[in-house]
Amino acid sequence: MEKYLKNYFLQVPESKRTSGATAYLAALDAVSSEFPQIAETIVQELRDQRSHLKLIASENFSSLPVQLAMGNLLTDKYSEGSVGHRFYAGCDNVDTVEGLAVSLAQEIFHAEHAYVQPHSGIDANLVAFWAILVQRIQTPEVAALGKKTLNDLTPEEYEKVRQLLVNQKVMGMALGSGGHLTHGYRLNVSAKIMQAVQYEVDPRTGLLDYKALQQQAQREKPLILLAGYSSYPRLIDFAKMREIADSVGAVLMVDMAHFAGLVAGKVMQGNFNPIPFAHIVTTTTHKTLRGPRGGMVLCTSEFKEAVDRGCPLILGGPLPHVMAAKAVAFKEALKPEFTRYAHRIVENAKVLAEGLMQKGIKLLTGGTDNHLLVLNVAASFGLTGKQAEMLLREAKFTVNRNVIPQDPNGAWDTSGVRIGTPATTTLGMGPLEMEEIADIIHTLLKHAQPGDDRKKKAHIDPHVMQRAQERVTDLLRGFPLYPEIVIE
Repeated sequence: MEKYLKNYFLQVPESKRTSGATAYLAALDAVSSEFPQIAETIVQELRDQRSHLKLIASENFSSLPVQLAMGNLLTDKYSEGSVGHRFYAGCDNVDTVEGLAVSLAQEIFHAEHAYVQPHSGIDANLVAFWAILVQRIQTPEVAALGKKTLNDLTPEEYEKVRQLLVNQKVMGMALGSGGHLTHGYRLNVSAKIMQAVQYEVDPRTGLLDYKALQQQAQREKPLILLAGYSSYPRLIDFAKMREIADSVGAVLMVDMAHFAGLVAGKVMQGNFNPIPFAHIVTTTTHKTLRGPRGGMVLCTSEFKEAVDRGCPLILGGPLPHVMAAKAVAFKEALKPEFTRYAHRIVENAKVLAEGLMQKGIKLLTGGTDNHLLVLNVAASFGLTGKQAEMLLREAKFTVNRNVIPQDPNGAWDTSGVRIGTPATTTLGMGPLEMEEIADIIHTLLKHAQPGDDRKKKAHIDPHVMQRAQERVTDLLRGFPLYPEIVIE
């Protein structure tokens, strides 16, 4: 018996041992026998996440069954294609795994079709973009030329179709307004494969102005109207977005990577649930959905065939072991406790936002309706987002700096800090802990001095920092991460 499992068996009585912890530690011992440094680095990451409070809105803690589902021989199987239509033999069990993940995803989201192969949210978005281009542009153009497939076209005809594909227009939320890089940001591939135009939030309120968005869509006439966000702290009315899309003949695509768990957990319902209104929906599986790192596409039947060709159009070989972990996470998301969890995420975010605002900290849009909030640390404390991020990390908070609308500090230093409650809620924290977190953050940042060079680390009294660290440690002591895993 190697050291990790041996230590566990020596410290934990048999009646309190769990199969998940036993398997996890046994796996570490197996890794350690081949490469001790890798095993120890994994253990150190556990120590670090136990000693720092995770407030990154896009991160969470997946269950041990989800993690363990990825560590098996499914990783060794090539399985290009889709269920029942593979380009390699011996994919019967991969078909079972992927089929289960697909059916569970359809059940969770009430979607007509699900594609669970994407390796990330960016992959999912690329699959969606090209499925729309193929379905709405390529297929009709090929038919208009009297041909059945691209392979039937002459070189001249092929070039004509190709030029049509790369000259289509996508209209998405600007990065500074809360959108994502893949929503048409100039340096991202989304703005290179298509013409990209961006819509902004109202600079006075920080909120979406649907009337202005409608007018912009009428001017631009995009093929794709893209909704969704990575740092917009409010709900989106997807019924209005669909009306706007329909008025200009656009496909409504929604990137719900950040809030998929809130849709699955029935927090976002009615007009705020994108599934009934969007033609195609993309998501990651590792944020509020609390699954493995990966992506997924949900769509109407119109786009099913094109989406299922994500491999080889965009993706390399599917990752069957990750699809297995997705299936486990989807099974967990169908349980009543997941619905309660999703509602607590938003409750905690609202308490945290209120606690920060009561202390005078300026938040974008004056609060939140979802799982995240953005602090304007430049306006509140004269700090850059990078300075605040570094101070908070030293104080044992893990956050990320974030741009705000018309950010004077740019995308690297930023003026904002984004924080979220999915991970703290997974740990079991509630309103009292959110109030304590708000107080620690405020106390820490109000004592910080940016200094003459705002590119450098801010100054703070070591005693103030030490007290903040102690308070975070005290807070975490009552909510241990994976308490069943005992390590040295």
